[in-house]
Amino acid sequence: MREKSFDQIVADIRAISTRNEIFLEEVPAPQKLAPFAFALTADVELDPEADEDVATGRFVLLHDPAGQDGWSGKFRCVTFVRAAIDQEMANDPLLIDLGWSWFLEALKKENCEYLAPSGTVTRVASASFGTLENRENDSEVEVRASWTPIDGSDIAAHVRAWLDLLEISSGMPPIPEGVTQLSRHN
Repeated sequence: MREKSFDQIVADIRAISTRNEIFLEEVPAPQKLAPFAFALTADVELDPEADEDVATGRFVLLHDPAGQDGWSGKFRCVTFVRAAIDQEMANDPLLIDLGWSWFLEALKKENCEYLAPSGTVTRVASASFGTLENRENDSEVEVRASWTPIDGSDIAAHVRAWLDLLEISSGMPPIPEGVTQLSRHN
């Protein structure tokens, strides 16, 4: 199989369609980590009336045609997902393991082949005091992960896995098989 150019890979990523609740935006990528880089951010908004994101994330694709020893390959995907969770879930001792399993399940769902996965899952709980004491307590889960796609032939599948992770972590119900969502994006 002929290797795709970085421009072709980026075109494949730009062609991905998302659920109506997910808003993607192309953002400047870090320039000093690799000769080629591409980045996206995403916000998940379940209730347009609430004007509040329940999850947010970032995906960075790094590419070095010569490869990098720390990557074990020519590509590296670096992601971040943060989602609001309820207090009960935040107190669950299995949340950390669950967050990592969401990441692995998302890669499996999209049939991604990869090496060298690494990352962290963080539980964040906030309580407000003083003049902010009337605010409700907040809880979030953060999943930070990076991995090396085995080849560059379907990097878009790795981006879709990141989007799946956003869906799972934000509690979005899956769209049933055979159902097509009408687009609200312009």
